[in-house]
Amino acid sequence: MGKEIERKFLIHQPEWDNLTKPKGKLLRQGYLLTDQTKTIRVRATETKGFLTIKGQTIGASRLEYEYEIPVGEATELLDNFAVSELSKTRYEIEFKGKLWEVDVFTGDNEGLIVAEIELESEDERFDLPDWISTEVTEEAKYYNSNLTVKPFKDWI
Repeated sequence: MGKEIERKFLIHQPEWDNLTKPKGKLLRQGYLLTDQTKTIRVRATETKGFLTIKGQTIGASRLEYEYEIPVGEATELLDNFAVSELSKTRYEIEFKGKLWEVDVFTGDNEGLIVAEIELESEDERFDLPDWISTEVTEEAKYYNSNLTVKPFKDWI
């Protein structure tokens, strides 16, 4: 059984802007299915594709199954079957032995930056970088699938 334990945070903009970052990866992702209990996502990078099935989030945990697929097939699935979609640039940053994935959204979600950390258990301790701000793990509006149907630009 695949299980994802992930916590999400907003960032402190000035500290993030001043951080030396690695090159980001442009991600295009869309959803073939999204409801309260499950999502089926397709993601394409420049060189790889992924099909991901996720269960309902409870706390910071949910079932997750991810499979690499050819990037051409991922693009075809996005073009022909995605019911909603978003784009973002992802930065992978190591901090004190943990990988942080920071997503800088574009398009209708421009202005939103969300940092995620995957954990081994929900009560695992970890250090926060100074560019991390408010935790939003349990706020559904920050789920990528929800951002495709109610984007950041419409929150005001």
